[in-house]
Amino acid sequence: MKKNLSGCSVEEAMRILGGRWRLLIISYLIDQPKRFSELRRLMPNISQRMLTLDLRELEEGGLVKRTVYPTSPIMVTYELTEDGGKTIPVVEVMKEFGLWYKQR
Repeated sequence: MKKNLSGCSVEEAMRILGGRWRLLIISYLIDQPKRFSELRRLMPNISQRMLTLDLRELEEGGLVKRTVYPTSPIMVTYELTEDGGKTIPVVEVMKEFGLWYKQR
């Protein structure tokens, strides 16, 4: 993950939440844990590679927890951590802004 160069708190937030898909991934994890395939279905335009990379970055940032279940085949779920829950107000503001922007 890139480093914060300016020390600015907005840059720090953008470092972890920036990009096209990360807030959308978080928005889908708010209600309940999801499997990788569920996230792919919810976001059909994201590539498997990009979803993997963004989930890894969110996990590295401590916002998403990855759980592997020893089943056959192996089942993996993703869920928000307690720190990840602090992004919920950001997602809600982005939703409000998106609705306003589409209607203007």
